Parts: sequence; structure tokens; C-alpha cells
Amino acid sequence: PALIFAAYAQFKVSSTYNRFSRVDNRNGWIAAEVARRILDSNGLHDVQIQRISGNLTDNYNPSTNIISLSDSVYSSKSVAAIGVAAHECGHAIQYAKEYTPIRIRAAIVPATGVASRLAVPLVLIGTVLSFYAEKLLALAYAGIILFGICVLFQLITLPVEFNASRRAREILVSEDILSGREVVGVTKVLNAAAMTYVAALATSILQMIRLLGIVRRNR
Repeated sequence: PALIFAAYAQFKVSSTYNRFSRVDNRNGWIAAEVARRILDSNGLHDVQIQRISGNLTDNYNPSTNIISLSDSVYSSKSVAAIGVAAHECGHAIQYAKEYTPIRIRAAIVPATGVASRLAVPLVLIGTVLSFYAEKLLALAYAGIILFGICVLFQLITLPVEFNASRRAREILVSEDILSGREVVGVTKVLNAAAMTYVAALATSILQMIRLLGIVRRNR
């Protein structure tokens, strides 16, 4: 069920983005201009904006202080592209205002990287070796704990993404960048994107439960 939900979420974000990528904003802004305006209005003149290849590969890198907008977003005048650009600006604002969840997420990124690589191999190795020495089952439980770190990271990601989207919508309205109907389109695009994070969390939680069930059954 979680995998079906994840597939649906990915389809929803693609279809919603494609729909509103054909709707240009009334003021003729391009996404990169909107991003610059949002950043400057929040005092973030040092945050740079660059163009990168790909489709929906947009991101904000706090280590370099650069917002990267993809080819399909950077010079687009569509409501969808402006929503994506504003969302990434929302992340930059979160760091500037020291939004607690994004600071916590940034702090556990190194641990999450290690955990994502070792969790499942440890569960498998520990489960197999436990047939020869039961105490080695502890390796499998260690793998589950590491997998739990990955789940925690995804859990913290939810408020970060929802907050960035809320900031984006509020700024687009307060700065009179988009009209009411255009903001509705942005909201649909950002909500569809947020659904993918919910689906990823649900998949990871059920996967962890599954791994735990395997270990307990072998025990």
C-alpha cells in the first residue's frame, strides 16, 4: 500500500506541475526574478541564484548559500515554476531565521548518510549470522536502529517542507507577485509535492516494521 501511495504521489506531482506549467503569471515575471525579489525583500542579498540542468532538480544549498533552479523553472513564467522557486526561497529564509526543524535536520544529515548505507546490510548480515550465534542478532537490531535514524530524518523533513511552502504562498501574496487564482495553482503544486514526502515517510515506517518483523521471527 505504501508503494502504491508513493507511486500515486509521484504521478500527482508530475501531472499537477505539468498542468500549471502551462499557466503564465499575469505580471510576466520569470521564476528567477521572483526568487531574487523574495530574497532581497527578506534581506538575503548574499544568497545567489544559479541555473542547473535537469527537470525539477531545484534546491537550496545552505553550505554554499546558493539556490539552484532547474532548466524547466529558471526562465519560466508559469505559475508552477514560480511556486517552486518561491519554495526554495522559503528554505533560505528558514536558515536565515534559524527555523528549528531545519537546523535539526541539517545536524543529523551526516548520521543519516551513514545510516542509509549500513542499515539494511546490517539487518541482513545479523539475521543470517544469528543462525550460527544468536548473540549476533544484535547486528540486525543495530541495523534497525540505524534505519530508525533515516525515518527520523524523513519525519523532521515534513514540517520543514510544509513550512517552506507556507512561507512561499504568504510572500507571493504579500508582495503582490501572483493573483488569487494564481496562488491557488501554486498551492496545488506545492501540496502535491508535499505529498511525496508523506508517501516516503509512510514507506520507510512500514519498511522498518517489516525489517523488525523479520528479525523477531528469526529470533
